[in-house]
Order: sequence, then C-alpha cells, then structure tokens
Amino acid sequence: MKKSLRFGAVALAATATLTLASCGFGGSTGGDSGDADGGTTLDLLVPSYSDATKGLWEDVIEGFEKENPDITVELEVQSWDNLEKVVSTKIQAGEAPDIYNGGPFAGFVGDELLYPVEDVVSEETYSDFQDAFLANAEVDGTAYALPLIASARALFVNNALLQQAGVEAPKTWDELLDAATKVSALGGGVSGYGMPLGSEEAQAEAAVWLWGGGGSFGDASEITIDTPENLAGAEQIKKMIDAGATQADPGSTQRSPLMDIFIQGKIGMQVGLPPTVGQIADGNPELDYSIVPIPTKDGSPFTLGVMDQLMAFQNDGDKQEAITAFFDYYYSADVYVPWVQAEGFLPVTKSGAEQLSGEEALAPFLEVLPDAQFYPSTNPKWSATDGAFKSLFGQLQTKPAQDVLTEIQAQVDAG
Repeated sequence: MKKSLRFGAVALAATATLTLASCGFGGSTGGDSGDADGGTTLDLLVPSYSDATKGLWEDVIEGFEKENPDITVELEVQSWDNLEKVVSTKIQAGEAPDIYNGGPFAGFVGDELLYPVEDVVSEETYSDFQDAFLANAEVDGTAYALPLIASARALFVNNALLQQAGVEAPKTWDELLDAATKVSALGGGVSGYGMPLGSEEAQAEAAVWLWGGGGSFGDASEITIDTPENLAGAEQIKKMIDAGATQADPGSTQRSPLMDIFIQGKIGMQVGLPPTVGQIADGNPELDYSIVPIPTKDGSPFTLGVMDQLMAFQNDGDKQEAITAFFDYYYSADVYVPWVQAEGFLPVTKSGAEQLSGEEALAPFLEVLPDAQFYPSTNPKWSATDGAFKSLFGQLQTKPAQDVLTEIQAQVDAG
C-alpha cells in the first residue's frame, strides 16, 4: 500500500493514468558482482506509477552515475499487476534484484534475503525518515525496508452531480448510500459511487469499507479478516451494490479505468489518491469537484494510508557500499523531492516535508493523514492476504458477505 504537495504543469502531466512501462536489466543479474572493468552493477526493479515513472528513474540514474562513474544501474520497470510475480521468479532463479521497489516484504525478511536498513544508508539519511513511516517498515524492531512514498485516500466528489441530485457530500455510510442512490437515479450513464472491487486494488477498497466500520486486517502477528467488525463493512458494500448506488459490475471493475470515468464527469463520488488531482487537471480541468474525508459508519475520521518501500537484497553481499551510495544519493532532497512531486506522492523524509510544506493542492490528504491506518505489511502472511483480497473480494457482488470473508480468511490461513 502507496502524493505530491505541488502540481505544476510538469507534475500534472506526470500523474496520468497508470500504464505498463517495462525494460529489461540488459542481461545483468542480481548475482553479478560487477562489470568486467572492475565497476559495480546494481539491478533496480521498480513498478510503474505513471507514464513518467521510467523516465524519472532514468534521470535519477543518470545523475547518480555521473557522481559515481564506477557504478552502473540497470533499470527494469514492471506493471503492478506483474511486479510480485516477476520478483518471485527472479528470486527462485537466484537473480534477485539488488534494489527493489515494492510492497509486502516480511516474507523476504523471514528468508533472510534483505539487508537491515541501517546497513545500507548513512546515519544522516536514516535519521531523515519520518519516524512513523520507518516504524511501519520494521520487523521485530528492525527496519528492513526504506519508506519510498506515502499516500492517503480521500473521497472525490463531483459537485455538479451531487447538486443535481439535491444532496451534499456525505460523512456517514447512511448519507453515502442515500446520496449515491440519488445520483445514480439521474440516469444518462451516471453512477453514484465508483466501487472498484476488481483485482487491481481490491484490498484498498476493502480496507476503506471494512476499516471504516471499525474492523481491521490484523497486525504484525495475526491476520484477522473473518470478524464481526469486518462483516459490517462488507455488508454495507452489498447494500450499495444492491441499491444500484454503484456502477455496473463492480466485482470486476478496476480502479484506474473507473477513475477515468469519474474524471469524465460520469461518477458522483469515488475514493481517490493524491495523483488524482493531477489526472483531473490533465484530463478534465473544468471538472467541478471537491475532496472530502472518506465516509465511515459513524462519521469518525479515517483514511487508508499506503507506503511503498525500497529494499536491498543481500545477494552476493559485495554490493553493500554501492547500494548505500545509491540510496544516499536518491534520498537527498534535491533528487528525492522532484521525483516525489512528479509522481504525485507525499514525501516520507523530514527534509522533503519541510521543502514542500507550503503547497496547498493536496491539503485535504495531509489533513487526514494523522488518522491513517496501514496494511499489516510486516506480517509474513500479508502477501497472501493481499492476493486473497484481489482474487476473492469481488465475489461480494454475487455471494453473501460472510461467505466471502470466510473464503479470504481460509486462503490466508492456508498461506
């Protein structure tokens, strides 16, 4: 689970709809100790956050290699849909990347594949991370992943559609159900609430509802899906679907294309990310919208916080110094802040937050961030949990809520 405080013309263009961008490592593998001329090659595997991701990393690498001519960085960019399968295949083949930008990592820690964070960054870089984000990357008190970017969710509201329907931005589930139903009744291909339960990010939409009703996915020691608290949120989703308050076929709808429909002005409300601000400015700057906190069962404040990480695989163990040099370079404010800005995320460093503290575009996200809850990503079973939600949660459209939660729990427990 995982942006920017500034959205200039370049940043707005950079936060376009997620697309696949990929290139290979150019033949080098995580097991290579270096180049024939005695230099070191680092393999970097990252996901695509936007159309700009590949170029942004190439800019970072170009600057780094100029300052470190004895180190070469080979970049591979994959879609989020393929990322975990790709890294798993590489690890099984003994070709783990040296540096990896991903989500779940506790399983790698259990297999003793990763460097502790303090072994691959300078003391100055380590102390610059926001404490809460660093703590979220710990396993048994030791951080094994570097926070990369942070994000929060909020409700994007089409003001014009809500006005036509005679409703206001909702704060509770009951208000949301009422408002979304009335917006859907406007007709003309309009949907009240965008409900993406497809495999792209089902775990996020699930968290919005299950946690908004007082539930959770568990913690570092136990995954808890099949609980009465979570059932309340799952049943509320079914109420929304059965009332016609959502788009058609929510069980197989993916978040990214659905947000495109919101941007086109055909959805009344949908939970979005900070980059959505840039996507709207780029795709439909005339859209009359606002950003408000996510409605919850009782109206209490809540948001889903997401943090993606960078981690370093030990591999042969002889690239530690080069990895440290890369991380220290990347997290320097002059390099890191423009990267975060362009991708539309929130910075995880103290220096980055200070540099961007005056920006106003994403103030609604910053306001709800203190109430953020995070995925239990340090639980070794989180990866299985994430996969179970992506493959099973969309069945809420046709199956009883209790049955779906029971199936997810069973798949998690089975590993």
